[in-house]
Amino acid sequence: MPPVIQGVITILVGVFGCVAYFYLSNWVLDRVIFPAKGPNPGRNINRANLVRPWLFLFPALFALGLYLAYPVVGSFYRSLFDRAGTEFIGLGNYIDLFNESGFRTAVFNNFLWLLVVPALATSFGLAAAQLTDRLSWGNVAKSLIFMPMAISFVGASLIWKFVYANTADIGLINAVRDLLGADRPVDVIQIPFWNNFFLMFILIWIQTGFAMVILSAALRGIPEETIEAAIIDGAGPFRLFFSIKVPQIMGTIVVVWTTITILVLKVFDIVYTMTGGNFGTHILPSYMMTYMFRDDGRATAVAFVIMIIVLPVMIWNIAQARKELR
Repeated sequence: MPPVIQGVITILVGVFGCVAYFYLSNWVLDRVIFPAKGPNPGRNINRANLVRPWLFLFPALFALGLYLAYPVVGSFYRSLFDRAGTEFIGLGNYIDLFNESGFRTAVFNNFLWLLVVPALATSFGLAAAQLTDRLSWGNVAKSLIFMPMAISFVGASLIWKFVYANTADIGLINAVRDLLGADRPVDVIQIPFWNNFFLMFILIWIQTGFAMVILSAALRGIPEETIEAAIIDGAGPFRLFFSIKVPQIMGTIVVVWTTITILVLKVFDIVYTMTGGNFGTHILPSYMMTYMFRDDGRATAVAFVIMIIVLPVMIWNIAQARKELR
């Protein structure tokens, strides 16, 4: 069957299936389960109204259960078996993981990314939002800063791979070192510990534009009356920014921070493209990839550890979003 016809059929089945579900479920609820007749019709109507919201929520709950809850439970169950998936070993995969130096390095690097990337990306984005709003050509500057967001992580990694290249002919860093009279080129990607920061800078470069756009909108939403009152009271530029503007957009800053934090926990492309996890640069997603096609139990155990780390951040993000809506 041609793909176009398949798409049309899928749309028709989906639309008419939803309409049929809601119509039939309400018909059964009002006519069969709680009919509005008999000795107490009012009680039946009230009961039907209590059940009706769950009829509308059921498709979404079913989809979440099928595509979210079931895979989580299934992944955890799969992580309790050996690499062949035939022998139940309990928490053996998790015990082996925590005994491996490579896993501990990946966890350490992940927390290093969590500390550095969201802080610097949000700070640079906030600074860019404040400074570009004061420039006559601020829109052009914002476009240039936001441009890396249009590049995929793999594309950005390839760009910076040339910047970090260990030859003065290609690598920007080694070209500058050559101008300053350095004896020989250096491969910054192979420098232990510090190479992680060079990889982090790629994500900071990408996410600064995202933070700038969101925080710029928040800064423009600050009431002019508070700014004018602070200026009249004698507040200087720095006092005005840190004591007046930042506190009023703190909720937005927290949302941007946590959004970038969740992204950091899922980053895989940059590390895989730049180093493949070598030279002590593994993070949990790239470490999971090393077991993906040779030890399914170990890989799902790493995936479950990632989910446990992400979960508190997501709960915090949802709680902050709810506070913003109140």
